[in-house]
Amino acid sequence: MDHYDPQQTNDYMQPEEDWDRDLLLDPAWEKQQRKTFTAWCNSHLRKAGTQIENIEEDFRDGLKLMLLLEVISGERLAKPERGKMRVHKISNVNKALDFIASKGVKLVSIGAEEIVDGNVKMTLGMIWTIILRFAIQDISVEETSAKEGLLLWCQRKTAPYKNVNIQNFHISWKDGLGFCALIHRHRPELIDYGKLRKDDPLNNLNTAFDVAEKYLDIPKMLDAEDIIGTLRPDEKAIMTYVSCYYHAFSGAQKAETAANRICKVLAVNQENEQLMEDYEKLASDLLEWIRRTIPWLENRAPENTMQAMQQKLEDFRDYRRLHKPPKVQEKCQLEINFNTLQTKLRLSNRPAFMPSEGKMVSDINNAWGGLEQAEKGYEEWLLNEIRRLERLDHLAEKFRQKASIHESWTDGKEAMLQQKDYETATLSEIKALLKKHEAFESDLAAHQDRVEQIAAIAQELNELDYYDSPSVNARCQKICDQWDNLGALTQKRREALERTEKLLETIDQLYLEYAKRAAPFNNWMEGAMEDLQDTFIVHTIEEIQGLTTAHEQFKATLPDADKERQAILGIHNEVSKIVQTYHVNMAGTNPYTTITPHEINGKWEHVRQLVPRRDQALMEEHARQQQNERLRKQFGAQANVIGPWIQTKMEEIGRISIEMHGTLEDQLNHLRQYEKSIVNYKPKIDQLEGDHQLIQEALIFDNKHTNYTMEHIRVGWEQLLTTIARTINEVENQILTRDAKGISQEQMNEFRASFNHFDRDHSGTLGPEEFKACLISLGYDIGNDAQGEAEFARIMSIVDPNRLGVVTFQAFIDFMSRETADTDTADQVMASFKILAGDKNYITVDELRRELPPDQAEYCIARMAPYNGRDAVPGALDYMSFSTALYGESDL
Repeated sequence: MDHYDPQQTNDYMQPEEDWDRDLLLDPAWEKQQRKTFTAWCNSHLRKAGTQIENIEEDFRDGLKLMLLLEVISGERLAKPERGKMRVHKISNVNKALDFIASKGVKLVSIGAEEIVDGNVKMTLGMIWTIILRFAIQDISVEETSAKEGLLLWCQRKTAPYKNVNIQNFHISWKDGLGFCALIHRHRPELIDYGKLRKDDPLNNLNTAFDVAEKYLDIPKMLDAEDIIGTLRPDEKAIMTYVSCYYHAFSGAQKAETAANRICKVLAVNQENEQLMEDYEKLASDLLEWIRRTIPWLENRAPENTMQAMQQKLEDFRDYRRLHKPPKVQEKCQLEINFNTLQTKLRLSNRPAFMPSEGKMVSDINNAWGGLEQAEKGYEEWLLNEIRRLERLDHLAEKFRQKASIHESWTDGKEAMLQQKDYETATLSEIKALLKKHEAFESDLAAHQDRVEQIAAIAQELNELDYYDSPSVNARCQKICDQWDNLGALTQKRREALERTEKLLETIDQLYLEYAKRAAPFNNWMEGAMEDLQDTFIVHTIEEIQGLTTAHEQFKATLPDADKERQAILGIHNEVSKIVQTYHVNMAGTNPYTTITPHEINGKWEHVRQLVPRRDQALMEEHARQQQNERLRKQFGAQANVIGPWIQTKMEEIGRISIEMHGTLEDQLNHLRQYEKSIVNYKPKIDQLEGDHQLIQEALIFDNKHTNYTMEHIRVGWEQLLTTIARTINEVENQILTRDAKGISQEQMNEFRASFNHFDRDHSGTLGPEEFKACLISLGYDIGNDAQGEAEFARIMSIVDPNRLGVVTFQAFIDFMSRETADTDTADQVMASFKILAGDKNYITVDELRRELPPDQAEYCIARMAPYNGRDAVPGALDYMSFSTALYGESDL
């Protein structure tokens, strides 16, 4: 029996420790296990001529149990007790259990008393343990054992079958195809697997069970109906039944192996005898072939042509490629067969094979060595002869190639060297031709080696007595003659190119010098013509005098310019002389300039014609500038008087408006006298306008004799008139304010003095800070706190309602008059209104004109205008409108 590993049993049996807890939970499983285990036990007990009917009853005395273990183990157990008492039965069962334990099986919760008492659960558990140990445990596939090995064996055997997927020992077998596949795999003649259907499990199961029982001696251990009717067939029952398949097919394979072994011995003997006959025949044939081949390889008759030698080489290659390889294989196979035969005879304990005389492996090897030696000598001779002929052919071909290359290179070279393209070429083209010729000379020198090689090859062919030496010599001579001619033509062309280059370089230098001098001279003439024709615009006598001086200096340079012109034309004449003397074919004009002598002469003549024209134009302009200068002086003399006079009057008016001499009426009379004197000065202004008109007509734009322009005089005159009028109006307004507000002359003087004190720039206005300082000087309490800033902002809104940022003296007077007025203004207004209105609640314009002096009435009416019509009576004012018009809303 196979070696048994107790550890493996313990590993697999570990789950069986829970046998008494989960066994027979399903009645269907208990039924399947009873039938399967009973059939399995009977399959072994029938070898001893007995069987059991009821598994839990027939094993109670231990006798059939011990018999079963002896059958399946092939060992003898201790002698059983033959008594009928309980103690005898327990003793027999314990002997069986001890034997099982001796095989390394660990029995858990299974005792002899439960078996003797007919405990179904314990009895089935004990039988399953026996099945595992003696029917399943020894199954091994790829180092797996027991359940895994049996499952792997099933998977391997059923793998080729469709609709079969063995993954376990329960539901994978329900359709019956797994059992049929195992049978068909080993005994395909027993089952027509192609007719089975997966949807007919009952037929599949019964077919497998019937065939196994009839042909494989495997009893029916399962019922097809029970398997189909159970959701999950009992795993132990399936494993037990499948293990019978494994052992059945395993035993059949062993018997077949033994029969094959006998047939094999007979076949080996027959094969050995056939090998001996084959060796003898093959050795004879091989030796005969060697005997015929060696004379052919030793034949050294030379051939005269390369074609004949190539044919010999081709025959030798055919021998190597077609004839010899099969013989090499025969020789190799002969040695292999000889060695194989000797090995087989030795393994069969038979005497070694002894070939006929002269046919030993060593005899064949010696003959083969002679063949190899003859073959080697023949090959060396062939190669030497071919190399010799190849050398001649190679030299001839090399000569033809080099000659063809050289002839191709020289084709057209003689015609090229004989060209006279340099006669019409420019200097740059000549230099390019020289460079090209130098390149050709380098190329020519490089080809010297090829010519020498051609001559050397021809000499060698002559020495080797080449059959076509005459044609080679003729071609070589032609190449050498042509080479000498090319050398002579090359030297002649170089001399012609160099001679032409020197002439063209001389002409080129003259051209360059001509261009260097002609361009500046041409530019000078063009500039002179431009200057002489330039339309000059001058404004002063000095400018025209400067132009005249410059023109005289230009005329002084004309003799030197004429000498330069003649020198430039002389260079051109020298070029023409060289061309005529040496018959140079000039292909083009001067490459450095487009200026021709004809152009130079034409421009020079034009310059000479323009000089007198310029003289006349300068004389005429000089006379015109003298007249303009007289006009400037006349205007300047008058402007220098009128301008300061206007400035003086402006200053006097400013002083009158600032100074406080006399009453406001006196200042007003003084200002009106000034106004009259200013108006009487108008004729002098008009006379200056006439002189300015003459200057404009003469297009005079500047005057160094005065800093005053007519525009300045006009602006000053208009400012003077505006200032005197505005000053008179301001004094009149001050008088009206004084009379209306009741301000005394002393107060007015005080206000003027304070205002003038802070008007430091004498602009007639005060800025916010200057105005603030003025108010503080007059006693106003305007602090730097928030309250003071608010009060000053209120005052500024009164004196500068348009937010111009300045305070005029009139606004200052209005504000001060309002601030200094009697605080009982409202009562005075009411009294005046009652007197003028009488019993009415309004005053008409006509009543104001009738009751008040004319100037006061008109002043009041003007102040009332914005409020006229507020009352129901058109052209009349009620008390509020009347008081607001006269004193303002803040006064009431």
